[in-house]
Amino acid sequence: MTLSTLSDWTGEVGTVTIGALKADGGTRSTTVTIGGERDLSFIGSPPTGHRPLIAFELCDDPSLWPAPVTKFLGDRASDPAEWARWAGQEYAPDLIRLFLTSTRRRGFSDFASVTTTVENVLQATGLPLIIEGSNDPELDSEVFRRIGEAGEGERLLIGTAEAARYRSIAASAMAYGHLVIAQSPIDINLAKQLNILLREIGLPHDRIVIDPYTGALGYGFEYSYSVMERIRYAALKGDEDLAMPMISSAIDSLTVKEVREADPSGIEKISVAWELYAMLPATIAGASIVCVRHPSTILPLRAGIDAFWPAPSGGGGA
Repeated sequence: MTLSTLSDWTGEVGTVTIGALKADGGTRSTTVTIGGERDLSFIGSPPTGHRPLIAFELCDDPSLWPAPVTKFLGDRASDPAEWARWAGQEYAPDLIRLFLTSTRRRGFSDFASVTTTVENVLQATGLPLIIEGSNDPELDSEVFRRIGEAGEGERLLIGTAEAARYRSIAASAMAYGHLVIAQSPIDINLAKQLNILLREIGLPHDRIVIDPYTGALGYGFEYSYSVMERIRYAALKGDEDLAMPMISSAIDSLTVKEVREADPSGIEKISVAWELYAMLPATIAGASIVCVRHPSTILPLRAGIDAFWPAPSGGGGA
């Protein structure tokens, strides 16, 4: 098998900009742009498109978060605004990804807390934000309205839209000027179908980010990798319905048996390893944003990306 060269491709991955500066109606201290590739990942000197970025994930209800992370953070995990401020200052991720895990508890009805949490995190950090809301269709309309309204003007990336529940998320994004994560269950055809549905109801191409869903190492990651590769190939071959940047998360990596049953003395090392060795390959498969939950994963993951995309680069850019 031989690698295709730039001249073999007829398509290009579209670009998406996350965050808005004061001049654009937002309050972010920086924005990031992803996508724009005209070749396979890290090919060329410099590579085409924008450098892969790292998002640090946190939540508003730490009881629903991986134990290795909450133990590492201590009391800081009880305050998402302080969590975001500290992570931005100490570890310098490119983005913050906030999961509103409180909305995933049975009987949730405190919608005012959604507004408060989003506003507090926006005030605590100037980084571009990704906000994950409920995963209950009965709550979606109000939860995503609150997210959209609280972040109006900030050009948030909100999620997650799925084939069975995408209208409320898309409506909030269109009403308040945000972007949408479109997630499908490790299937290129379903990813394409969802993108078509979102575009048919009026969401532009440059406001969609594909999440093909990423399994943990040994628990589906290998299949996820192949689907990401296929999505990238399709985009470069000219399929506009798949020509959006991708986001990948190590969401399951800290809950696998190998981490849960690790010796407490080595829990940080193995947690970092499980996230790092999924997310670095995800960038090679084509992910524009890779997301981790353990703060200690950020620095080695950035070093790995740097090794493939050495400075000076045309990185994500403010």
